[in-house]
Amino acid sequence: MIVTTTELFRHAYANYAIGAYNINNLEQTVGLFRGNLGKIKKNEDPVDWQTAAPFILQISRGARSYTDKRFLEAMIRTADEIFPESVFAVHLDHGTEETCYDAIDSGFYSSVMIDASHEPFEKNVEITKRVVDRAHAKGVVVEAELGQLGGVEEDVTGSVCLTDPAQAAKFVELTGCDSLAVAIGTSHGAYKFAGQQALRLDVLVKIQAALPKGFPLVMHGASSVPKEWVDRINAAGGKLGSTSGVNEKEYIEAAKRGVCKINIDTDGRLVWCAIYRETFLKQPEDFDPRTPGKAFMPAYAEYIIHKNKMLGSAGQLQNVKKLLK
Repeated sequence: MIVTTTELFRHAYANYAIGAYNINNLEQTVGLFRGNLGKIKKNEDPVDWQTAAPFILQISRGARSYTDKRFLEAMIRTADEIFPESVFAVHLDHGTEETCYDAIDSGFYSSVMIDASHEPFEKNVEITKRVVDRAHAKGVVVEAELGQLGGVEEDVTGSVCLTDPAQAAKFVELTGCDSLAVAIGTSHGAYKFAGQQALRLDVLVKIQAALPKGFPLVMHGASSVPKEWVDRINAAGGKLGSTSGVNEKEYIEAAKRGVCKINIDTDGRLVWCAIYRETFLKQPEDFDPRTPGKAFMPAYAEYIIHKNKMLGSAGQLQNVKKLLK
């Protein structure tokens, strides 16, 4: 069942965070839905309610343009039919104003993100307000961003500029956005931190205090970049350098401070890369594209379950369903 992020955040606020996972293809889609229902191996497996979680399915501009956005939309609609127990939002990730309007007018997305964080404050407010007005008229909710993350992921680049709490309060008041992505020290991509750097939870506390009570915050660039998966990639012929990510133990600490949505993209790519490299390395005579896909889907489902446990969303699906009745 497709819902808005607002409906999910109402239950999660200050208790746990919802995982927001980017998808690009069929195998990721199937693995994601299975993982959020605890169905590791088969679509027909019973739901594991102890691990089942609500989630946010994210589509980036890069994913939309990879082949044609309608392919992704068709796969998601099909997955919604095959996995009717699921509760999730369909979210446009890092949209431009034009892309947001296209997503809003499609009638498919329940949530869009307008990313004008690279613009001066006044311009960011102006653009975001236009998107909010158009989205709300269609029952679509809007995530905006204030402050900038560093790093590179797809076509998103930036240098770190932490969100100012006072500006955040003013921004939310002027734009009417439904959630706000804040910069608290994370970066996009696989190379996030140097040394023992961690999230700026002190800044997060000040942002939460400055905003209306219960206002949902979002954390981008939150993949943990697990060493296990990096090592597996490199052992299978990859050449990833020294990488670092967000400590998964900080997810709950951020959730307690108002972060309801945590974006995870890089980690999913690492799992995909490792499984595909290992599969063909072990079976060099195989040229069937389905062979690595069959190995990836359960591996990704298991990783989604792990992530949801760290986010605190595992086992929350039944509670969310009750809230939505």
